[in-house]
Amino acid sequence: MLQDYIRIARFDHYTKHIFIVPGAVLAGMLRGVRADNIVASVILGFIAAVCIASANYVINEFLDREFDRHHPTKSTRAAAQHEMSGKIVFMEWGLLVIVGLSSALAQSKLLFSICIVFALQGVVYNVKPLRSKDKAYLDVISESINNPIRLAIGWAIVDPTSLPPGSLILAYWFGGAFLMVAKRLSEYREISTAHGVDLLVRYRASFKNYTDVSLISSCMCYSLLSIAFLSVFLIKYRIEYLLLLPLVIALFVFYFSMSTLPGSTAQKPEKLFLEKELMYIVAGLAFVFVLTSFINIPILDILAGQHFITLK
Repeated sequence: MLQDYIRIARFDHYTKHIFIVPGAVLAGMLRGVRADNIVASVILGFIAAVCIASANYVINEFLDREFDRHHPTKSTRAAAQHEMSGKIVFMEWGLLVIVGLSSALAQSKLLFSICIVFALQGVVYNVKPLRSKDKAYLDVISESINNPIRLAIGWAIVDPTSLPPGSLILAYWFGGAFLMVAKRLSEYREISTAHGVDLLVRYRASFKNYTDVSLISSCMCYSLLSIAFLSVFLIKYRIEYLLLLPLVIALFVFYFSMSTLPGSTAQKPEKLFLEKELMYIVAGLAFVFVLTSFINIPILDILAGQHFITLK
């Protein structure tokens, strides 16, 4: 039915596009608004992001239909429950990609290039023989690249003449990898406990090479890498932003703790806005960001230079 083909585009996952906003805000703060028509740029940018993301969801759900039938909750997805036409699915994917890339090109060549990478990521992640989602560790790295892509989309909406700094891109990438590993940790614990590891492997081949310990270790690794590169960015571009770090760390800690709970929302990132405690931390982060964007704290400059505590 038509509604099934609409469902697999997952337009209800729009909340994930919140990761575009920091890119746009930081570009405005650090580079200034360089788009000729910012309103049109924002509209075209979000249309491009939504369409390309939905195109990726379409092939994801269709190509995963046999595997999703082994998952306790994903087995209710439209493609897992109903026979769907591959030709129609391919046409839907193509239409979404065309609309997304056309909107991006209308905004700027930079956004067009970013969206091409976005669309290719969906192919690499889902389509054989590449299908990186079936390869342990590579699945996380390849899926989490969506985070810096969304960052770059937000940046290009405001400033189509440059890309975000490398330190910020890496911080975003490793932060996304942390989120993806936390999701897998939650799935691993819940499904393996209730149904056994064999069912989990039938759902996703990469779980064959994961353990509880390796997933927890990966969470620690990616969170530390993200904080490290974020610190480099904050010190180089506005040292007052260092005051954001305690809240960013609290965000990582809370999210990890949340992912260890039964039925964790970490398995459904599009529902994270329902987690009140998490939203409080995000609101605090936004407040401190606005505050430190306009208030200079000269004493923090001491952290950017070489200083030694000498003893006479």
